[in-house]
Amino acid sequence: MHPIIVGRSRAESGAETMNQETIDEGAMLALNNEHREETSELDGARLHALIVQGFHVGLRNAGRDAFLIAFDQDAISASPNFQWFKSRYKRFVYVDRVIVAPHKRGLGLARGLYDEVFAAAAQAGHWIVGCEVNVEPPNPVSDAFHEALGFAEVGRAPLCGGQKVVRYLVKPV
Repeated sequence: MHPIIVGRSRAESGAETMNQETIDEGAMLALNNEHREETSELDGARLHALIVQGFHVGLRNAGRDAFLIAFDQDAISASPNFQWFKSRYKRFVYVDRVIVAPHKRGLGLARGLYDEVFAAAAQAGHWIVGCEVNVEPPNPVSDAFHEALGFAEVGRAPLCGGQKVVRYLVKPV
């Protein structure tokens, strides 16, 4: 564990607001890789790079119970999902991943993390938050969750040579 700046967001003025919190990258990596089918597998260096570049990083219990990593349009990412948004929207916040430990599900942690990113996005002058949810393999829990938050589908794309299909979702903030 080490301290890192999380909850960072950039306002229209260019000013950055930051919160200092301790992050447990080892626990985040383990939690992420337990859910690699829904997100993608990472190594420690890649996770750290995502955190450092994040527009907003939300944590519960230093990332041991839950975390969310989001980027804005200024991020540098080769992710086909991020690039899908970048090719269509001038300003946006993209939720790269949100993961909640199985024993902490149903407690509102993911909703709270999303509420934080919605607030950070609005404060920074963004008008949409986007994400993707797997269609193939299906992720019905995530589909229902994002629908309840008010996300709407704006596109689909095959990935990994068609072995995976995602729905792109947006929510106005």
